[in-house]
Amino acid sequence: MGESKKGALRVNFDKKLKLEFHGTKVTSDAGLLAYRELDEALGLTTMIEPDFYDNRKGKNTQHNIIALLRQSVYGRLAGYEDTSDAERLSVDPAMRQVVGGRAKERTAASTSLMGRFETEILTQPHNLELLMGVPGIWVDRVHNRKQIKKIILDMDSSVSPTYGNQECSAYNGYFGCTCYHPIFCFNHFGDIERALLRSGNVYSSDDWRSVLVTIVERYRGYNIVRFFRGDAAFADPNVYRYLEAEGYFYAIRLKGNDILDKKIEDLMTRPVGRPPKKPIVLYHSFQYRAASWDKSGRLIAKVEWHAGELFPSVGFIVTNLRWKSSNVVKFYNKRGTAEQWIKEGKYALNRTRLSCHDFTDNQVRLQLFALAYNLGNFLRRLVLPKRIRDWSLRTLQVKLIKIGAKVVRHSRYVIFQMAEVMVSRSLFYDILERIGRLKPVSIGYG
Repeated sequence: MGESKKGALRVNFDKKLKLEFHGTKVTSDAGLLAYRELDEALGLTTMIEPDFYDNRKGKNTQHNIIALLRQSVYGRLAGYEDTSDAERLSVDPAMRQVVGGRAKERTAASTSLMGRFETEILTQPHNLELLMGVPGIWVDRVHNRKQIKKIILDMDSSVSPTYGNQECSAYNGYFGCTCYHPIFCFNHFGDIERALLRSGNVYSSDDWRSVLVTIVERYRGYNIVRFFRGDAAFADPNVYRYLEAEGYFYAIRLKGNDILDKKIEDLMTRPVGRPPKKPIVLYHSFQYRAASWDKSGRLIAKVEWHAGELFPSVGFIVTNLRWKSSNVVKFYNKRGTAEQWIKEGKYALNRTRLSCHDFTDNQVRLQLFALAYNLGNFLRRLVLPKRIRDWSLRTLQVKLIKIGAKVVRHSRYVIFQMAEVMVSRSLFYDILERIGRLKPVSIGYG
């Protein structure tokens, strides 16, 4: 990418292929070009091309699998969560540029083609299995560029409301609606390691092995310290045994009961005197063995007295960490950021838009949302300048992606004349420069 005399943006992802438009165009999503540059620098979409099976017949295939995957991912990243938006996006200059291939010369895929891609091609068992592993493959690619010293896995479930007679949708009493009940595993950088769509009436930790085992296997080759955090739904001796066997430290919330309450009776007496403005926080660490456990484990109790409240708030955490009790509680409380990441995917990308009838089709859509989320998070945590690093995915979508631009064709290149409303030219080029540093350095031999 370079800068013209007028300060506009020249785009040339492929030195051999030039983008040509007939006349002048405009786009409302010019910021997608930065994400496409990041995609190119890390080699994300291109690395999976040989593995997917294309069941289309004939030689007149207009768009390959990678072009269709890019259109699905970038469309969701820009807030177009449904394939019905493809008709307009197929002629959008920014979308055509980021999709690449035939789209750069003509148009991107139509609504019907995108529908077939998501419900017929990606739903093939081989392709779906590969697709579910792509978020983790992308995360590994980022780790290879930026090495890590530890990994913290946060697992949590969420709700995706359903409407009508959708396959495997069911009423969930906790959420109070008919829904799907997906489960997610994030790392401490906010990336989705793996996601799984489940029926609406399953327990929060149901089928945890299908998610966690694959992730654990990926990290076996890393020389790092490993941690796991989960809410009370994952307080299962099978989870403890598995994590300990794999060398993971864990902190998992445990529901209280009468036996546990007796262990902290001395902390349950209200402190004498006038209560201070700040809460009085007490900790107690002890060994405990439930009837279903094959051995005892360390439990930490936190008792918090607040001014104006008659009873304290009490919480229990089961852990194999040997840290001070307050440090273990502080470490566990950071698990709340995983809930924030789930909300970001919901409000920025409309992740809950799983409107197909077939369950497998909706499983595919969830995986595409996960890829869009990861691409957005990669840009946020890897290349954003310090002054805007705290921007949420929703803010990035509104201020960075939704940049209006006038597109002008020249004989050798195409210029995106971008509006400086939310993001200045200097800030945009700062982002592009940081992306350029992620590209592998080619070594020449004489």
